[in-house]
Amino acid sequence: MIGRLTGTLLDKQPPDLLIDVGGVGYELQAPLSTIEQLPQAGATVCLYTHLVVREDAHLLYAFGDRRGRELFRSLIRVNGVGPKLALTILSGMNVAEFVACVHDGDTAALVKLPGVGRKTAERLLVEMGDKLKDWGVGDSARAEPSAADAASGKAAQRAIKQEAESALLALGYKPVEATRAVAAAYTDTVDSSEMLIRLALRAMVA
Repeated sequence: MIGRLTGTLLDKQPPDLLIDVGGVGYELQAPLSTIEQLPQAGATVCLYTHLVVREDAHLLYAFGDRRGRELFRSLIRVNGVGPKLALTILSGMNVAEFVACVHDGDTAALVKLPGVGRKTAERLLVEMGDKLKDWGVGDSARAEPSAADAASGKAAQRAIKQEAESALLALGYKPVEATRAVAAAYTDTVDSSEMLIRLALRAMVA
């Protein structure tokens, strides 16, 4: 099993990543809570990974730290939660936020995520409660992502919005929902698609 990769970040189109490791390009998928912490293309990155083997594909998922990967692995063991839904959950809220949600028994925040119904939310709280009982919220906290270089011009702004909408569609949101969320979240202070995606997701699950 591939457990960790260190290499050059070639491209990031949330939730997809491409990393060059010794001349081999690895395609990965990562939650937005991981992608927003990554540097720009061309930088060296180190990611913890989880390999999912299916009959028709081998899928590699990436996380910024072991705690994120551990939570992902716990999520996919819950009945009715596969890798795609686990990725969506960890894109809508980071590790610290999910732990707090479970500790507080907050089903309302979970059902706002695409693909998470009330029954699934309740199952998550029950099954994850024991697994996360020793996880302190402070232990999972992350530093806020640093701002990327400010985008200039209408073309750059339009590209940021389009990338954000595409990422939300990939996570399971409907086109109308994605367009409205991106439009509502966009301000002049937004300087990257990752930042805009995060703001849009926060608004939808608030």
